[in-house]
Amino acid sequence: MWELHTDIAAWPGWNPDIDQVQFNGPLENGSSFSWRTHGLDITSTVSELVPNERIVWGGPADGITGIHVWTFEQNGDHVIVRTEESWSGAPVEAAADDLGKALSDSLASWLRHLKARAEQCA
Repeated sequence: MWELHTDIAAWPGWNPDIDQVQFNGPLENGSSFSWRTHGLDITSTVSELVPNERIVWGGPADGITGIHVWTFEQNGDHVIVRTEESWSGAPVEAAADDLGKALSDSLASWLRHLKARAEQCA
C-alpha cells in the first residue's frame, strides 16, 4: 500500500481525480511535486516522511494553503490508511462550509480509489 501511494508520478493512473503529476524524485523530506486536481494547480513539498508509516506534504493553491497527512498502519495482513487535511486562507474563510464539504468528499474519493487499486494489485 505504501509503495502504491508514494509512487506519486503514477497517481493519475489509478486516481481519476488527479489530472497530472510532475515528480522526478527521490521522495524525501523537502522534495516537491506539482500536480493538478479539481482544476487546481498545486505544488506540494514533503515535510515529513517515515517510510511505511507516515507522509506529510503541503503547499499553496489559489490562495489556499493545504497540509495533508497520511498514515499507514499494518494490521495483520491488512493496512489501515488514514488521511487528514487542513486548509487555510481567505477562500476558506469566505466559504468554509462549501470548501469543507469539498475537502471531505475529495479525501473519501482518494481513499476509495487507493483501496480499489490496491485490491487490483493484490
